[in-house]
Amino acid sequence: MKVTIKQAQRMLFWFGLRYIPLIGFCSPKIREMSDNHLAVSMPHTWRTKNHLGSIYFGALAIGADLAGAFLVFSKARERGINANFAFKDVKGEFLKRPEAEVWFRSNDGALIDAMMDESIATGQRINKTVSITVTCPSLHGDEPMAKFELTLSVKATARKAG
Repeated sequence: MKVTIKQAQRMLFWFGLRYIPLIGFCSPKIREMSDNHLAVSMPHTWRTKNHLGSIYFGALAIGADLAGAFLVFSKARERGINANFAFKDVKGEFLKRPEAEVWFRSNDGALIDAMMDESIATGQRINKTVSITVTCPSLHGDEPMAKFELTLSVKATARKAG
């Protein structure tokens, strides 16, 4: 069953509340979601900005994590499979100071599908790099503020009946 943005936002809220409270503290919102694309926004508030008035590095890392991983979470749920995933490494390039709400965009849905398919077929953990672009639409349109490359590690298995 396809996950709507409203359902995805609810899943993100409960996941943050139960497992990673820092996610909930930063108040991210899922803005766009399709089979191949995910956009997550994060507000520019006292919770997410640093002493210079730009989005804090830690908040940027949380947003990049979400944009890179939430598609795995939602796709596994849609497909009825178990997917254990984590990031093995991260590379960040900071281009400009984001001084307003930021959007994190991933267009790696097809890659994530292929990773889950390969993992199910081989029984192995699959590692691939996903790319995240950070923008500040209200101030700079689609100009990148930062770019992240994260090595996503996925192990997918069919759910056991019962």
